[in-house]
Amino acid sequence: MFRPKLPVMPQPTGLVTPPARVVEPTAVIQHQPAPVAPPAAPVAAPPASRPTVQLTPGSVLALVGGGTAVVLVVGTVLVSMLLAVAVTAASVAVCVLVIRSLISSQHHR
Repeated sequence: MFRPKLPVMPQPTGLVTPPARVVEPTAVIQHQPAPVAPPAAPVAAPPASRPTVQLTPGSVLALVGGGTAVVLVVGTVLVSMLLAVAVTAASVAVCVLVIRSLISSQHHR
């Protein structure tokens, strides 16, 4: 029940050879390069039409509100992590003082 079942590999029945590849010779043909024409005078291209971003008062208010929310959430997380570290350090310090007190009281007896 708890023994693994290993797959059974079939035994090869004979020699297996890969198929033969036929290599055909190729001819090297050199082409004459085409004559290079002198560059034409540049034509003034029309200015690229980019969509302009228009900020309405509502979108500015939404951006400010979203940025404020992100700053508040990140600040809350960072402050809570700092508080957790401070509480842990204080509890470790109290434990050290108690253990030190117990050890020193045993030496006096």
